[in-house]
Order: sequence, then structure tokens, then C-alpha cells
Amino acid sequence: MRTTWSGLVVGIVLLGAVACRSGDDDRTDRTDQGAEEAGDAPVEAAGTTGAAATVEVAPAGEPVGTVTHGTLSFDGVERTYRLYVPRDLPDGPVPLFVGLHGGLGWGDQFATTNHIEGLAESNGFVVVHPDGVPVGEGVGVGTERSAVWNGGVCCGIAARNGSDDVGFVAALIDEIEAQHAIDPDRVFAFGHSNGGIMSYRLACELADRIAGIGVVAGTLGVDDCDPAEPVSVLHVHGTDDRSLPLAGGVGADSLAGVAFPPPHEGFDELATADGCGPGAPTESVDGDVTTALADGCDAGTAVAFVTIAGGPHAWPGGTPAVRPRSGPGYAGYDATFEIVSFLLAHPRT
Repeated sequence: MRTTWSGLVVGIVLLGAVACRSGDDDRTDRTDQGAEEAGDAPVEAAGTTGAAATVEVAPAGEPVGTVTHGTLSFDGVERTYRLYVPRDLPDGPVPLFVGLHGGLGWGDQFATTNHIEGLAESNGFVVVHPDGVPVGEGVGVGTERSAVWNGGVCCGIAARNGSDDVGFVAALIDEIEAQHAIDPDRVFAFGHSNGGIMSYRLACELADRIAGIGVVAGTLGVDDCDPAEPVSVLHVHGTDDRSLPLAGGVGADSLAGVAFPPPHEGFDELATADGCGPGAPTESVDGDVTTALADGCDAGTAVAFVTIAGGPHAWPGGTPAVRPRSGPGYAGYDATFEIVSFLLAHPRT
């Protein structure tokens, strides 16, 4: 069953693409360039996403909390992750955000790119950046830390070997819940490119643990998507993405060589699964940014597709990319802030 989302999204401009270059696109050899300066007052969660719930999200503060690099034995393999815990973590259950790097990226790289740890500090939540399956030194971007996820349709060795990355993320959530008081109704995943593809897979296959996902430049990469519970979705895509095209297919800059499904199709599937119905969503335009939002779906969920005219594959508002092939992220939209705002406004009810 198809909703009217496709027409809204596809009609904006469709250009080309590679998902497995996500980490490549974001990759930076620089150290963390620091979080945004914290403002005096929180801002509304709605932002350009138009989230209806009343949630105030404070601007990013200085990430003065604790960074831990941990290991988790899963499926006979030592998996690794970066965990950030704010210095003044509130008492009681808090949200957990799981950040999934792009193809050929890694956890530390993605944390530097997306600057979510500053938001975790100022808003009192825990964030973890797991590492995918290592591709091996000399492959892709040429670092032993480069990794990929098994999102179904891609990517790399993880998809070829059928890595149980869904099981790994579930085990990692268990690990963190054993250490900290995590609110099960506010566990969210977000990712870029291959990590966005993985986020969609979690929405399909781990919906009993994941209340919502944020996706930049991703797509649904599994054939059978039957979420056990409704999952909120915020999807962000640039019209000039030459790595994972908004129109689907093989991107002009694709290293994966995969014919990706059009991103709006998987988004439509989850919108339908959430009970958002076939009616037209609310559309708003703010300069280059067009948002199509359906709020008030089943179990308090919402879905929104954000299209950035002229936006490339790189993470919008993130650390500038070093590799010129993918270009810098679109500066006029802070994808991290918008994803955090949207998801915090839509806990599972």
C-alpha cells in the first residue's frame, strides 16, 4: 500500500549518489573541533521538522562528560564502541541514542562529525557510537578502523558475510541498560548512509527496542519490513546526493556499485506501518529545506521526510569533509539537532 509521500518527495528534484561512502564522505583526519556554544535558553523541539509534542531541546553544550571505548563479545567476535555519558546525568531513566556511522567510517569519526555529544551534555541523555564490521587496512579510505554495516542491500563484507548487526545493536543496548537507567520508550537510532540503511533495518527488525530513527542519506535495504511496533522516522536527503540518489539506483560517485531502492519507498513502508494513513502530509518550505510531516500516527509516532535542495551526501551541519569528492555538508540545516529534537518529541507511548 502506498501513501502520497512519494509524489511529494520525488517531485522536488532527483539526482544521483553511494551509500557505502558515508563515513568516507564524513571522514575527517582532524581532532574534535569542539561543540557549539550553549545558549542561555532551550529551543523548541519542532525546528524545521514541525514536531508537535512540547519538548524543549537546549543547544549543544561543552561535552565535558566521560568518553569510554568499550568492547562487547558478540557472536564470537569482539565488537567495539564509543560511549558518552554526560557529567551531570539526570537521575531516573534517560534517553539513549545509538549513532551508526556511514560505510567506511567508524564510531569516533561519526561522533566528531555529528557533534551529538554536546547535545547529550546539555539535554541529559546517553549516546553510543558502535563500530561496524572492519573492512581491513588498505581498503576504501585506507584505515584499519574503517567499517561497514549489514543493512541488507549493502554494505561490503558485513552484507556479504551476513553479519548479525541487528543482534549486535540489541546486545549493546542491553549492555548500556545494565550500566545506566535507560528509558525503554526513548531508545533511538540514527545514522548516515550505510548507517542510515542500518537504522531502517533496526526499525524493521528491532522495533520492540527502537522507538524512532533518524536517517541522513539512507534507504530501506531489506525486502521484508514488518515492525513489531510503530517507529517514528525523520529522513533527511539532499537532491544533489551523488552517493545514494534520491531517485534510487547506482550513484555517479558510488563505490558500492549497488542499485539502491528509492529512499521514499522504504519511508512510505514505515509510514504505512505506523498507521499514518494515505492522506497528504503537511508540507512546509523554509528556503532550500522542504519538510513533509505526518504527526499523530499510531502509538504517538510521527514521520517526516526532509528534502534539501542542492544538498550533497555529506552530513548536513556536520564537521566539514576532508575528501572533496563528496563536498562539505549543507550548512543551512543542522541534521543532528533536528533529529534529536524530533525523536525526543516522539517517545513511544
